[in-house]
Amino acid sequence: MTPVQVQGIHHITLNGADRQTSVDFWEGVLGMPLIFEQPNLDEPTINHLYFDTGDGRTLTVFTEESRKAPSQKLAQAPGSLHHIAFWVAQATIRMSEERLKEHGIGSSGIKDRGFMDSIYFRDPLGLLVELASYKFDPPQGKTHGDVLNLAHRLRLERGALAMETGDVADAIAQLSKRD
Repeated sequence: MTPVQVQGIHHITLNGADRQTSVDFWEGVLGMPLIFEQPNLDEPTINHLYFDTGDGRTLTVFTEESRKAPSQKLAQAPGSLHHIAFWVAQATIRMSEERLKEHGIGSSGIKDRGFMDSIYFRDPLGLLVELASYKFDPPQGKTHGDVLNLAHRLRLERGALAMETGDVADAIAQLSKRD
């Protein structure tokens, strides 16, 4: 059986609160310009905001003026969205905790994941948001996925629980070898 082959994420759509809360967070805090808006074509009473995530893809948000932020933590039911992660530069992630504080947003602080750094915080509706930054550039002609796949195999050979910076460095060295 032939799979339906995807080529990447086209867009992600979230259920937001009111328009201004959504614009203030996605554009005002995370710097994603609002590029256009229109009614939700499947439910015209709902507004549909389109934000540029920085790589030519969009994050869209459905808004209704009567929606307000929930007072309870979002449920983590099977099949639900746990978090959404956005790619940022190392310089950006190094400044993110301070800049989030300037907007009155608390965070986890930077977490070292071996191959990347992460910082977590919540949007106005309680959705967990991650800023993630790879700690490496792949060799020319290779992708981050190529490096991570080989680093994973090297980690398994070592019998390690998780990928470490050395696994990534060794993968880059192997992938950089000229035939």
